[in-house]
Amino acid sequence: MKNKYNVHIGLAIALLFFSVAGMAQNNPQDNKVYDKAKLLNKPANGFNGIWYMIAGAGQRGAVKNDYKYKYSGGLGTYPSNHYPFSVYAPEADKTFFCYGGTDERGKTLIHTVSYFDHKTGEVARPVMVVDKATNDAHDNPVLQVDKDGYIWIFSTSHGKGRPSFIHKSVKPYDIAAFERVAATKVVNGKKVPMDNFSYLQVYYTKENGFLGLFTSYEKQGGRVIKYMSSPDGIAWSEWEDLSKLGEGQYQTSGQQSHQVGTAFNYHPQRRVRGGLDFRTNVYYLQTKDFGKTWQTVDGKPANLPLTVVENNALVHDYDAEKRSVYICDVNFDHKGNPVILYITTSGPMPGPEDGPRKWHTAHWTGKKWNIRSFSSAGNNYDMGSIYIEKDKWSIVAPTTVGPQDFNTGGEMVLWQSSNKGKKWKRVKQLTAESKYNHTYARRPVNVHPDFYAFWADGHGRQPSESRFYFSDKEGNVYRLPERVDTPFVKPEKL
Repeated sequence: MKNKYNVHIGLAIALLFFSVAGMAQNNPQDNKVYDKAKLLNKPANGFNGIWYMIAGAGQRGAVKNDYKYKYSGGLGTYPSNHYPFSVYAPEADKTFFCYGGTDERGKTLIHTVSYFDHKTGEVARPVMVVDKATNDAHDNPVLQVDKDGYIWIFSTSHGKGRPSFIHKSVKPYDIAAFERVAATKVVNGKKVPMDNFSYLQVYYTKENGFLGLFTSYEKQGGRVIKYMSSPDGIAWSEWEDLSKLGEGQYQTSGQQSHQVGTAFNYHPQRRVRGGLDFRTNVYYLQTKDFGKTWQTVDGKPANLPLTVVENNALVHDYDAEKRSVYICDVNFDHKGNPVILYITTSGPMPGPEDGPRKWHTAHWTGKKWNIRSFSSAGNNYDMGSIYIEKDKWSIVAPTTVGPQDFNTGGEMVLWQSSNKGKKWKRVKQLTAESKYNHTYARRPVNVHPDFYAFWADGHGRQPSESRFYFSDKEGNVYRLPERVDTPFVKPEKL
């Protein structure tokens, strides 16, 4: 299929970036042009998200059925391995959020930021921070807010073909302008520019600073999951490996105070049910001192990096069941015990042929993992988020079939459980009779009940516009306007 949004354009651009990626190291404070990427710092005309697709990869190749794409749609809050997209700052009583935006032609990924003002119920006109010079939603940004109120935008990259950036707001709690941070990391005892990282999840406490969990693309080990830390967001530590299994891994994580837990799968290194098309098993590691030490879920010291498939971090052996695993979210109960939300399936392709697909929670009780399924899923990438408040668990996820069935996403549903996931109740259908599938509902840090989940929509089988939505804790849904020409605007209640 040929169209102006074709991902091959992004691949061609990536090859061009590869030859010039080192340029950013020589002048890290050039605030106008970063290779082909550009600092914009200008208001957007509205809330418009990136449309993106992957036609297929790995052993199974391109999708050849009616569903066209392995995953696709409005992916402005994609992927589950990026976090957070939104942070509630109580001092300002605002939820700041970022997303993968685009230009009026839908051709380039623009890292865009705004906020919801809880006092007025309005959202600020979005600001376009960086034109990433690609249409690849894997390069979507993530956001944090530090103790002084400065907003940090981390611009990730899909592999090593494009540079990555860190930007910081010029003023506290203000999105009008950002400046580039000359970030460094430690390599062999020396500081060098840090200008490339993938799949970032970044956490912050005022006592410790930043902790980043991320992926590095390497010749040995493929997608290697790692961690790094920084007291100020500028000088980062040496990169340390968490796990090196098979041909690579994907991690998704969560935070509770100083505790950060990461759940991950792995790509087996074999000809059958192996390679990038297959991801299986669920593993879990945690740190309770913001990355200084790491343990398995039972508190035993972890010998890092993990190098053996059968290890003490294994939550469940789905490989033995010939099931693939797609991890969505990690959260914690009031005792600090982790809960992992994920989907299992029999294969990588969209459509019923690789079903059935099931949603699961894995909850550590303090003695064992309780693993339960609660709903069917239509696509491997039907990502949702889990919320835990004392004895009430909630999930926002696209668990109802959408207008493009078996493509990514669907209609959003609010689920709740009062018995730790033993039974779930569909509390409210958040969206219905939609034009496009709704995708990737994301949970903010320090979640406020007025801005509870944040997501986008988009057509599952062809390029389209993409709009943004958020819901409150009660399940009321609001759409952000596609056109904005004033400093603040009221979201449209659906």
